[in-house]
Amino acid sequence: MDFGYWVLGIGDLQKAAEYSVSMAELVRQGVDLLVERQIQPSREELKRRAMAIGEYHDIEGATDVSINHDIYLAEIYAEIGGDDDLD
Repeated sequence: MDFGYWVLGIGDLQKAAEYSVSMAELVRQGVDLLVERQIQPSREELKRRAMAIGEYHDIEGATDVSINHDIYLAEIYAEIGGDDDLD
C-alpha cells in the first residue's frame, strides 16, 4: 500500500494539541483511517489475478526461461551491446 510521502510539521503539532492527543496518537489515528479506507479487491478480482499467473509465455517459445535466464540475458546484452558481465 502506498501512503505517499508524509512529513510532520507545525500544523500537525497544532492538530494534536487541538484534539488533546499526542503526536504519536495522531499518527496512529491517521494510519488507522488509511487502512480502513483501503479498498480491498473483490473476490472476482482476486480470482482474475490468480488466473493470470502462468498466462504469459516467451514470444520465441522458450520454456526454460526460469532456469536459463542468465544465458538469455547475456544473449540479449550481446545483441544490443549492453553489459554482459552477469557473474
